[in-house]
Amino acid sequence: MPTLILPPRFTDDTNLVRKAAIEAGWAVERLSGWRAPAELRDADPVLYGEPLFAAVVADSLGLALIEPPFNWLTTVPAARTRRHVRFMSLGDARGERSVFIKPADDKCFRARVYNSGDELPDASVLPDGTPVLVAEPVHWTLEFRCFVLNRQLETLSVYSRDGELAEASDGTWPATDDEVRSATTFIWALIGDAECGLPPAVVVDIGLIDERGWAVVESNPAWGSGIYGCDPRRVLNVLRRACVRRDQLSADDAAWIPTRAA
Repeated sequence: MPTLILPPRFTDDTNLVRKAAIEAGWAVERLSGWRAPAELRDADPVLYGEPLFAAVVADSLGLALIEPPFNWLTTVPAARTRRHVRFMSLGDARGERSVFIKPADDKCFRARVYNSGDELPDASVLPDGTPVLVAEPVHWTLEFRCFVLNRQLETLSVYSRDGELAEASDGTWPATDDEVRSATTFIWALIGDAECGLPPAVVVDIGLIDERGWAVVESNPAWGSGIYGCDPRRVLNVLRRACVRRDQLSADDAAWIPTRAA
């Protein structure tokens, strides 16, 4: 039986995933800190929480966390990104002008359009080698989050409209049938494309670019992604596959474990 391990901080997402895990018959451990009891090593642990928490706890439990590589978006066929995307260092990005820049690993600075490199965090805040993604600015009219397991769509949800959260006042994430149908058609085409490499467990965000059509927004590790209106029961399936014991790591899975500087 899996044991879902959650961070000390309560959020709507961790509460929803916790409820789904209990209903599925899983054990659940909400830690009081970032130290996991040693006995959890033998409990088929599954992590869900913010990236730093997940990394620290995974290391203490001998787990590897599957996620897409930092440059994943640049490897996606151009017909599915519908915009020019580059992977580079923060130092190089400081020479760019009027482009969208986001950190490729974690949210160490705000993702937005930067008119000049002077607006980016300087070297006293973040090292020049910090990996970033640089893209031409586009307007996303609609965005969906998709939890994907072994190239199969588990669950999806709208999360943004014209750059604003799509959550309704009652806490739901409404979308029309046509919107859901269009998003579903696009994500199935993406995950069925052999030219698009995908981890066995991953979150892929997709969206509608004004006057261009459906495209990939980005990818994220499943164990650290918000679920919005996704089915938490289906999310559990993806979370379980995203955590692998290091002593049982296959060569295929090892390809999806990034190397980070200390």
